[in-house]
Amino acid sequence: MYIREAHPSDGKWPIPNAPSDPKTLDERMGVASTCVKEMKLSIPFVVDDVDDSANEAYSGWPDRIFIVGADGKIAYAGARGPFGFKPADARAALAKLLGVEDAPKKAAEKGD
Repeated sequence: MYIREAHPSDGKWPIPNAPSDPKTLDERMGVASTCVKEMKLSIPFVVDDVDDSANEAYSGWPDRIFIVGADGKIAYAGARGPFGFKPADARAALAKLLGVEDAPKKAAEKGD
């Protein structure tokens, strides 16, 4: 989910080549679309509203992993980043949710 720019060009701590902080939903959708296209992402991508409702509800900033189950409920809620951002934990939770063996974890345990 695209929430808000962490370091927009017009913000307190800008980074080089960052977009400005989108002021409208259309602007935010445009930035997210550019990200999806340039990074060649193939996963579903959603955009928070400009009031940051999802970010406020789920403490998504600066980064966080959630997995939503088939029932629409949160099946996994990772800790807040950057130190709590652990993709391997999310991968294991997703494998468990899907009832499949976590192959990368198994390989690591075997030393492969």
